Amino acid sequence: QVQLVESGGGSVQSGGSLRLSCTASEFTFSNYKMGWFRQAPGKEREGVSCINWRGTTTYYAEFVKGRFTITRDNAKNTLYLEMNSLQRDDTAMYYCAAGPRMLFSCLKSGYDYWGQGTQVTVSS
Repeated sequence: QVQLVESGGGSVQSGGSLRLSCTASEFTFSNYKMGWFRQAPGKEREGVSCINWRGTTTYYAEFVKGRFTITRDNAKNTLYLEMNSLQRDDTAMYYCAAGPRMLFSCLKSGYDYWGQGTQVTVSS
């Protein structure tokens, strides 16, 4: 059974940093594109950043460009999201997701497996 376990969330002040991790198991991690999505209370889940199976292509939502960095380590079956200059609007539950490696995108519909999420709270 595919498992995606996020960690690294927490509470930080505006301007602070966090590093999220997503550890994958029970599937061939390197065969999948991976993504970070987030959902704030009362809002739709949205794509934050995604990376292709080799780690050579990335996508960033406009609202995180220049602040967040997505990477993956296929040898460790782990996905990362380095988040800097965090703002209150970044407060949300952050989810890791995996999708078939063909047709790279950062749309929710392209991802089949989801983690349980890790909460990020940014205060002013």
